[in-house]
Amino acid sequence: MIIIMKPEATAQQIDDLCDNLESRGMTVQRNSGVDCTVLGVIGDVGSLDPHDFLTHEGVERVMPVSEPFKKANRKFHPQDSVIDCKGVPVGGRKLVLFAGPCSVENSEQITDTALKVRASGADILRGGAYKPRTSPYSFQGLKLHGLELLEEASSITGMPICTEIMSPKLVEEFDRRVDVIQVGARNMQNFDLLSELGKTRKPILLKRGMSATVYDWLLSAEYIMAAGNPNVILCERGIRTFENYTRNTLDLSVIPAIKRLSHLPVIVDPSHATGLSWMVERMSLAAIAAGADGLLVEVHNDPPHALSDGAQSLTPDQFAQLVGKIHGMAPIVERTL
Repeated sequence: MIIIMKPEATAQQIDDLCDNLESRGMTVQRNSGVDCTVLGVIGDVGSLDPHDFLTHEGVERVMPVSEPFKKANRKFHPQDSVIDCKGVPVGGRKLVLFAGPCSVENSEQITDTALKVRASGADILRGGAYKPRTSPYSFQGLKLHGLELLEEASSITGMPICTEIMSPKLVEEFDRRVDVIQVGARNMQNFDLLSELGKTRKPILLKRGMSATVYDWLLSAEYIMAAGNPNVILCERGIRTFENYTRNTLDLSVIPAIKRLSHLPVIVDPSHATGLSWMVERMSLAAIAAGADGLLVEVHNDPPHALSDGAQSLTPDQFAQLVGKIHGMAPIVERTL
């Protein structure tokens, strides 16, 4: 249930109403905007009569919430959320660029790539230490050693790091050592993992599952937020359809859909979506035109010899060219870079 307070409602009136609701077993989320305060009420709201609250001084109107996701719902939080990723805001006017290789392979590879994408304007270094692969015989990542190499590259470049987590057992380790924790498509509905990540305060980059609907995706975000962590960034990375020319089908229509339903920021991964490096630039620009808050782009200093996903990786020079085009496009969609 949503309770919208009048613009002239006093702090005492808001406090009294919150105390009333909490005494009846409800959880209240306050969202103070420029014009008014919105109270999101979570719990057994079926036991409440919405008309009762209209008698409270300061209440403008009461609205039921039909969607199963509450904390991720724009009705609960009318303003866009901006997630602080170690000093890099995701979700504001500035477009944010995550860039780096699919897998961390060695110190020279990750450091060289990090320095080059940083010089071109990347904000956050992405790289896989743990790699979920369809085949058990494919390269699975350097694991904890990969984390060490990411930390070294971060200390050299000053960039926050984003890397994928695989198991709830790793949450404590990642909470200490990683700036943005990525949940991959295969783990989007690993509810034990999501609930554990909800106990941290670290930003969580939640990728859309391969066959997930918009509601499936938002309910996965809700698992994290319901456990106490509001810092969720959504990432569209393509969905599985009958088409097999590209690796996945990039669903750009999901960006305005999410923006309408939720306050959470949305970024796009054109590399995994297409699987083809020559498509990445065009799909990146299309994603920004559709309203994405940023991009997650795979960049490798030697794609032909990459241990994973070389075919979809840009070279550092190609990434620099992409950033230049984004600079030209950003003002058109009222964004900065």
